Amino acid sequence: MAYHAGVAIEQVPLREQAYSLGPAQYGTPVHQATEPLPVSAWIHTRTGHHLVMGVAVGWTPRAARIRYTDEHGREGYAWVWANAVTRR
Repeated sequence: MAYHAGVAIEQVPLREQAYSLGPAQYGTPVHQATEPLPVSAWIHTRTGHHLVMGVAVGWTPRAARIRYTDEHGREGYAWVWANAVTRR
């Protein structure tokens, strides 16, 4: 369980997590955000594509690693293609 500002945040269960790109897909160099950037992003799960709100915590020229909140208020992480991410 993750904690933000002292509040416990439930994690997205494995069976419902977004599919994440692998290192060969997202490439290098990986830049870590000094301050997370607010974004919306399209993720793909077993149930289809979903638009989620979150923050970019890292990126490469081709992809972004996002921390997102699903429709149940649970937190997840995924590497997604750069064109699936929009700054808010």
